[in-house]
Amino acid sequence: MKQTAVEWLIYEHFGGIENCTPDFRFHIEKAKEMEKNNIDNKVIHFAEWLTKKHTSTLITLYEHFEEEYYNETFKSE
Repeated sequence: MKQTAVEWLIYEHFGGIENCTPDFRFHIEKAKEMEKNNIDNKVIHFAEWLTKKHTSTLITLYEHFEEEYYNETFKSE
């Protein structure tokens, strides 16, 4: 699975999350949640924009995007 920017930073700076204090781990989890929400929001804004322009195209493109995103995110290994 791909490494997020937050995970990369923790590994590069601390050598892994196990080397962080419990308090800092809490903040890491919040940052990861924010990172996930940014990805989700990007998809939602794209869908809203495209719906206004081309509804049938949206359905086709989103189905393709969903399949490709799933394969790249969860089936990469």
